Amino acid sequence: MILNVPGSEPASPICSAKGCRADAVWVLAWNNPKLHTPDRRKTWLACEEHREYLSKFLGVRGFLKDVVLLEDWDSREPLERQEPPQSPEA
Repeated sequence: MILNVPGSEPASPICSAKGCRADAVWVLAWNNPKLHTPDRRKTWLACEEHREYLSKFLGVRGFLKDVVLLEDWDSREPLERQEPPQSPEA
């Protein structure tokens, strides 16, 4: 089960975009080839509004591997949610 903050009650997953508190709809699976093995997947969660922006951010760096609806994401895979860097557009 995904939690918004450590120790909180189970809640809807939220978007990873800095300052966004919207419900997540998408999982953006990514990998930095300089740091991670090819099969490793890190994830960011995205709401509808931030999916394209976060996808482009990862895509131009060659990190984006997959974009999947949250409801379709394999629940057996742990989410390693990280905050993306802050940017003026987000």
